[in-house]
Amino acid sequence: MEGKEVGDIQLEAKIFSVAIKEHLVQQAVRTQFANKRVAIAHAKDRSEVRGGGRKPWRQKGTGRARHGSIRSPIWIGGGVTFGPRNINNFSLKMNKNSKKKALLMTMSDKAAQKKIIIIDKLELPAIKTNSLLKILNKLKLKQKILLVLSKVDQNIIKSARNIPSVTTIQANSLNTVDILKHEFLLITKDSLEIIKKTYLS
Repeated sequence: MEGKEVGDIQLEAKIFSVAIKEHLVQQAVRTQFANKRVAIAHAKDRSEVRGGGRKPWRQKGTGRARHGSIRSPIWIGGGVTFGPRNINNFSLKMNKNSKKKALLMTMSDKAAQKKIIIIDKLELPAIKTNSLLKILNKLKLKQKILLVLSKVDQNIIKSARNIPSVTTIQANSLNTVDILKHEFLLITKDSLEIIKKTYLS
């Protein structure tokens, strides 16, 4: 927390030294975004538009074209043909092992670029954004940071909430997109064991 080197640690090669396959990482990112997507745009078809219960005029003898409902798609105010529907399902499936491998590949990439910082401990006595900023400044971190915690610590989580460049995440909830979105991974030492148990089991 003082920004000083206090020791060395051997990172697990099966997590931080995995050969990178770009197509697998790309697939994981695509799957994650697709599964978050929610269909909002919705146009009513002729069965959902209000009114049009009776035939507008008789079939024959008026000289006008025949019509069965004023809610036909060819009428103004009628239903929409082939409009967007909120029942669309955009979700994609990905093999569980492939998803895990893609995650390990992104972590290996960060390790290769020396963008992982292991901190022996991270404690805040109270919710105070300034205190967390001072720690990050001592660590000389100003880019986007993904702060990996071993457990839910409200003092840290709420202190980080006001810092736009910092996102907190639990060690057992890591995902490919969040790792790629952030420049640095700041991992507490006790989180390493949780990462090992979660992603190598």
